[in-house]
Amino acid sequence: MLDTLRYYLVPMTTLCGVIGFMLGGGYVWLGLATFPVLLFFDVVLPRDIAPRRVRSPMLADLALHLHVVLIVALYASFVVSVMNGSNPLSGEGAGWQIAGSLLSMGWLSAVPNLPVAHELMHRRHWFARRMAQLASTFYFDPNRDVGHVLTHHLYLDTPRDCDTPVRGETLYTFVWRATRGSYLDAFHSEAESLRRAGRSPWNWRNRIWQQLALLLTLPLLTAAFAGLTAMLVCLGAMIMAKALVEAFNYFQHYGLVRVEGGPILLHHAWNHLGAIVRPLGVEITNHIHHHLDGYKKFHELPPEANAPQMPSLFLCFFLGLIPPLWHALVAKPRLRNWDERYATPAERKLAMQANARAGWPQWVDMPESANLPARA
Repeated sequence: MLDTLRYYLVPMTTLCGVIGFMLGGGYVWLGLATFPVLLFFDVVLPRDIAPRRVRSPMLADLALHLHVVLIVALYASFVVSVMNGSNPLSGEGAGWQIAGSLLSMGWLSAVPNLPVAHELMHRRHWFARRMAQLASTFYFDPNRDVGHVLTHHLYLDTPRDCDTPVRGETLYTFVWRATRGSYLDAFHSEAESLRRAGRSPWNWRNRIWQQLALLLTLPLLTAAFAGLTAMLVCLGAMIMAKALVEAFNYFQHYGLVRVEGGPILLHHAWNHLGAIVRPLGVEITNHIHHHLDGYKKFHELPPEANAPQMPSLFLCFFLGLIPPLWHALVAKPRLRNWDERYATPAERKLAMQANARAGWPQWVDMPESANLPARA
């Protein structure tokens, strides 16, 4: 039962933000306050490599659907707090209220919202996929599933995947490139699908129209009930969440390489097996087995302790904000270990080419390393 209940950390985290807006005043910071608490426990608790034993998959899934309800309630409670005056966005102290509202909604719209949307977008049932589309709206990308499934899962760790950061790339440049890439992937995939069906890419069935409708509806409803300032806070939170979502991707495949068309193996993703980030991330950080079988439910993914590992995802995020520290303390040491221990000979060649483009050392001697066994 404990293995099932641990996933209720997801709706409980979102609920903190809802309660904060219901209480108003300084409590609007309550959603953001979950961040340092979760960070602390993820860093200090030992790594969690235990497989999950979920006896009631429906009960585990309920936690995800509760979150979708609560992320809608988060924005609704924000609007109500502005309307009833408990969260004033003008006058004395308004800056404090605006900042707390923006940061709380932005944080919760990304985490744990992204992991929930990610899990549901991989389900076969239409209802789960629609819930994923709704949840993805709050991080400004309702069609995230289109490019994610049709591009990322096919081309991960290759130049064709906009979700794979190249060596030497900073978090800041990647967020922009990945954001642009996710929108373009969705647009081109939808257009190609309609062409194959003999329809125009501008046909009303194109999900781009749904995306535009969803992205307009939320801010406009906020403006209608709570005013222009509230609408700008709402938009700011959604855009902030989008940046955080791409930042999350930055740490899942950073610097990894794969021969395009080659098999996806156990070393083609970084794993973050923190005791907090695993349930909070709905096992998305237990990453490689998800790429090996995208339809396997989150609680069925076996943790791969011997696959390439990263430190706490929270810690990675803070280091990523300062690129020299990220590259010196995490990226280069981990990638050198990956190149020497896991990469195939062909991947080592690609890795050293990537190092050359990044201005990094050629730490693998290709003639000698060509005969090293690959670790799958």
